[in-house]
Amino acid sequence: MATFKTLAARLLAVCAALALTVQPAMAQNISVLRDAETETLLQDMVDPLAEAAGLGEAAVEIVLINDGSINAFVAGGQRIFVHSGLINAADHANEVEGVLAHELGHITGGHINRFSEGVGNASKISLLTTLLAVGAALAGGGEAAMGVMAAGQQAAMGSFLAFSRTQEASADAAGAQFLSDAGISGRGSLAFFEKLQDYEFRRNINQSADREYSRTHPLSGNRIARLREQYVEDPAWDTPPDPVMEERFQRAKAKLFGYLAKPERTLIAYPTYMTAAPARYARAYAYHQSAQVDKALEEVNALIASDPDDPYFLELKGQILLESGHVEEALPPLRRATQITGSNPLIATSLGHALIATEDPANLEEAEGVLRAAVGRDHENPSAWYQLGVVYGQRGDIPRARLASAEQLVMQGNAQAALLNAQAAENGLPTGSADWIRAQDVALQARGLLERQRDRN
Repeated sequence: MATFKTLAARLLAVCAALALTVQPAMAQNISVLRDAETETLLQDMVDPLAEAAGLGEAAVEIVLINDGSINAFVAGGQRIFVHSGLINAADHANEVEGVLAHELGHITGGHINRFSEGVGNASKISLLTTLLAVGAALAGGGEAAMGVMAAGQQAAMGSFLAFSRTQEASADAAGAQFLSDAGISGRGSLAFFEKLQDYEFRRNINQSADREYSRTHPLSGNRIARLREQYVEDPAWDTPPDPVMEERFQRAKAKLFGYLAKPERTLIAYPTYMTAAPARYARAYAYHQSAQVDKALEEVNALIASDPDDPYFLELKGQILLESGHVEEALPPLRRATQITGSNPLIATSLGHALIATEDPANLEEAEGVLRAAVGRDHENPSAWYQLGVVYGQRGDIPRARLASAEQLVMQGNAQAALLNAQAAENGLPTGSADWIRAQDVALQARGLLERQRDRN
C-alpha cells in the first residue's frame, strides 16, 4: 500500500513513502499503515456517516493500524483507528461501515472525554475503601482491613465496567441511527457482531447473562438482539450494497493481505487461476516480497491493461520498479499516478523519492516541487520531510535541510535533535521569512516535547 494520513501522534520512524509502508507511532506504540488507495476508500466510507452524525464531511480521520486483532477504537479528537485484522476479518465493505458507524457513536457521545469520568468514579471508590481499610488496620483488624480493600477493588472495577458497557450500548444505538440516516443497511453491522460472537464461542468465553457484569462490552448476543430489532424496522434495511464501494474494498483488502502475509500464504489464498484485480494485487505484492520481479510486473501490467489510468495500479508498478533498482523506469508510472490523483501527497512522496534515487542533479528541482506539495497537503509525513531534507542537502541549502530534519525528528519524538536542528535552521534562514518562522515553531514543539518527556521520567 502507499502512504496513509498521519496521526496527530508523532511518528517514530522514517519510512520510504512507497506503495505500502509501515510507520511506528511513538505515542501509542503502534505501527501505522499508510496507503493512498486505502485511505481514500476508508474516507469515502466514513464521510457520509460523519455527515449523518452531524460532524460534517472530512471531519473524521481514519488511521489504519498494523495489528492482526479484530478491533477499532477512537483516541483523541475525531480520529478512528482501525486494525488491519478487522479489514482482514470483514467479508464485505458494509461490515466495515457498521464498525465505523459504531466508532462515530463514541465520538459524538463524547466518550473519550468522559472516559476519565468513569476512571475517576472508580478511583473515588478505591480511595474511600483505602481510607476505611487504614482505619480498620489502626483499630487492630488486619483481616478486616484486607477484606475492606478487596471489596473496594471489586466495587471500583464494577463501577468502571458498568460505565464502559453503558458507553458501548450508547455507541451501538447511535451507530445504527447514523447508518439509517446515511441510507446504509445495517446488515453488515449485524454480520460483524455475529463474527465477534463466533470469536467468543471459539474461545469459550462465558455467554451467560450473569457474567456480563465482568465485561467492558455487552454480550455480543444481547447486542445482536437489540440491533436486529432496530435494523429490520429501518427503511435502509433492504438497501443493496454499493457495488463500486464493494469492489474497492475487495481490492484494498487483498492488497493489505498481500503486503502483510508471507508470500506462500498469499499464493494459497489467491492462486494463479484467480485473475480478478484483488487476486492480481495480492500476488503482485507476494512476488515482489520474494524478489520475483518479473512475476510481480506481469501481475501489475495485467492490472494496468485492464484500466490504464488507474493511479494505484501505476503507483504499484512504480514501487516495484523503484525497489528493484529500475529507477528510471519507475518515473513514468509514478508521474502519471501523481498527475491523475492531483498530486496525492503519498504518491507524490514516492515520486520525489524516485527522482532523488536517479542521482541526477537535473531531477532535484522537480523532486523539491513534488515534495513541498506533499508536505503542504500532509504536513505530518515524515517520509516526505526526510526526502525533502535530502534534496536541500544535495543542493547545498543546509538551513532548509536542517529545518526538514527538524520536522522529521519532532515527529519521531527525538526532541533534543529536533531542537538543535530547528535552532540551526533559524540561525541560517533569512530573518522574517516563512521558513524562519517555521523553524521557531518547530523549536517550540521540540521544547514542549522535551518538557513532557522530563515529566514522564
